[in-house]
Order: sequence, then C-alpha cells, then structure tokens
Amino acid sequence: MPPKVGWTPPDDLLRLLTARHLATARNCGRQTMREIIDWAASRGISIPAPHHTGKSLSEVWGGLVERASAGHLTKSEITEALEKSIRRRSPRIPVAFQIVLLKILSSSYDHWPQP
Repeated sequence: MPPKVGWTPPDDLLRLLTARHLATARNCGRQTMREIIDWAASRGISIPAPHHTGKSLSEVWGGLVERASAGHLTKSEITEALEKSIRRRSPRIPVAFQIVLLKILSSSYDHWPQP
C-alpha cells in the first residue's frame, strides 16, 4: 500500500490503468473517474473513457443496435454494456440486442468488426 502523503503513481502504472479498472474500483464514482482520467491526461497518459459514460441503459442498448446495424460494433462495447446492466441488476436486455448477440454467436456471423 502506498503512503498516503506525497505519493504519485508511476507513469508505467498509469499506462496500465483502464477505464474498466476505474469503473470497478471501490469508491470511484463518475466524478472521481473523470478527475483521474483528466489528471493522467495532464501527465500525457491517455485512459480512454468507457463507451457508455453518462447514458441510460436504454440509450446504451439502442446505440449498440445502431452500431451493429452499421457494422461497427466492438467486443469492448458489448462487454461494457453487459457489465453496466449487471451492475444495475437489470434483468432486461432488448430483443433487438438479443438478435445481435445471436448473430455474433452463430457460425454465420464469424467475422464481425474488431477495433
């Protein structure tokens, strides 16, 4: 555990940090996450923000369906949306997105775009 006063994380550690780490860290809410991302940026280190920051679950699902229709859906976007749904204990996944998942998981949809 680092000392509480006068310690800053080394740049190598910041480069390993992801928005996913921040989203799942204890006591790291949206504002703290934004502050850490901005602070790292001031040191020249980029921590990309999550794809779905500030969106409701219905907006997230709608956006994913649109991106899938355009052929631009990524695995990380799907993962983040499902994680957000689980964190909120939402039992509902829209049928349109279930169809997208079925296509991805079926053998006829093997080569969906990756970042």
